[in-house]
Amino acid sequence: MMDIRPVAHPLGKVIVVLGASMALPMMTDWWVGSEHWAVFLQSGIITIVAGLLITVASRGDYRLLSIQQAFLITSGLWAVLPVFGALPFMFGQPHASFTDAYFEAMSGVTTTGTTAFPELNELPRGTHLWRGILQWIGGLGIVVVAMVFLPVMKVGGMQFFRSEGFDTLGKILPRAGEIAAEMTRIYVLLTVAAVLTYILLGLNGYDAIVHAFSTVSTGGFSSYDASFGAFLGAPEWAASIFMILASIPFIRMVQVMRGNFVPIWQDSQIRAYLRWIFYACMAIVLYRLLVMQQGDHPGELIRETVFNTISTFSGTGFASTDMAAWGHLPLALLIVCGLIGGCTGSTGCSVKVFRYLVLFQAVRAQIRRLHSPHRVYPLRYEGRALDQEVVDSVMAFFTLFMLTFGLLIVGLSLTGLHTKTALTAAWTAIANVGPAWGPEISANGSIVEFPNSAKWIMIFGMFLGRLELVSVLVLLLPKFWRS
Repeated sequence: MMDIRPVAHPLGKVIVVLGASMALPMMTDWWVGSEHWAVFLQSGIITIVAGLLITVASRGDYRLLSIQQAFLITSGLWAVLPVFGALPFMFGQPHASFTDAYFEAMSGVTTTGTTAFPELNELPRGTHLWRGILQWIGGLGIVVVAMVFLPVMKVGGMQFFRSEGFDTLGKILPRAGEIAAEMTRIYVLLTVAAVLTYILLGLNGYDAIVHAFSTVSTGGFSSYDASFGAFLGAPEWAASIFMILASIPFIRMVQVMRGNFVPIWQDSQIRAYLRWIFYACMAIVLYRLLVMQQGDHPGELIRETVFNTISTFSGTGFASTDMAAWGHLPLALLIVCGLIGGCTGSTGCSVKVFRYLVLFQAVRAQIRRLHSPHRVYPLRYEGRALDQEVVDSVMAFFTLFMLTFGLLIVGLSLTGLHTKTALTAAWTAIANVGPAWGPEISANGSIVEFPNSAKWIMIFGMFLGRLELVSVLVLLLPKFWRS
């Protein structure tokens, strides 16, 4: 029988950290004179005590993790943390049900950004800050997991990055501390830069912090029903830059901080990502200019198009306007952008650019083989040969992703949702993007009117999408636990 103590011990420590972080929204509410601060005190005590009990009960010297334990700890973190993250939402405003509170917390830690709350403007400041903290923690967590665990677990071709800056094979936990320290340093610097930039552009300190947390994590939670529509103009351009930075590989920024600028310019993922963002923005801008109504301002049209397209492409999910009003073609292009996502090793979500680059190479090689079946067409990525195992993993991931996407659409449709709502809700869940459109979506983008069954289907979709599907679904195979 597998020893779960090496899994429970770090999980307990993370729960303690989560509980301690509730002090920030508690002090925020206390500072503004809101009695809501007691909610975070109560929730923090419960969370810290639970985390300490788990940590003490599982104490020991754990230097190695088996492959089964590595899979279990990644899934366990994202399943358990929302339970404690949901406590302030249930104990205090908005006094949500467990389903809505868990949905909101899961949307936070998976950096999806879809909300189950109907009136964001009415929530206490501490609640908004807590939503931002959940996304900030989730964004940092997925970067570390992507660099530490997924390459070892060979999830979706991630084994290609096993030696990308850090060699974690056979010594996961000892290297995890070094990796986490490097990534956290970059993550904090990026967050501080975003906060200062937002303040310089006119946001007050509170809004700057909340939206910096959501920007750098590519999460998309906002403290306003209008989302980023409350900050039109220069803040949109600044947010666009930070969303792009947060969705490129963090290992490249580590290398830049060490004085090595060459890799970031040579990275195929980054070049393709920036190129595809440019193509998407240009296509939508040209379309909107062609159908522009009298009185529309071209400069504003370009700004809001670039911002919202980058927000969707990076998986952030901020919105400064109603994108559904742009027309069917722009909406279809935005859905495609969301299904691509950011770069591997970033806070970005969805399939990721790396997998599409491998997929395109594999398809191109297959077409060439049809013309010249006796020739050999080796697949390479940035000068390195792609093992067949990597290609097979990418193909399997892509197939599983699309299959799961389709099943989520069917499942949500069976709950009674309109077809458009079911499609975009499945898309936003599995790709961790944020926005959804349809008759059941409220004016602020909330899914509060969804039946509970639909909300739980979306919760499962967000969970699968953030952990790259295979690392969750493999836990359901009895053969895996016997290996």
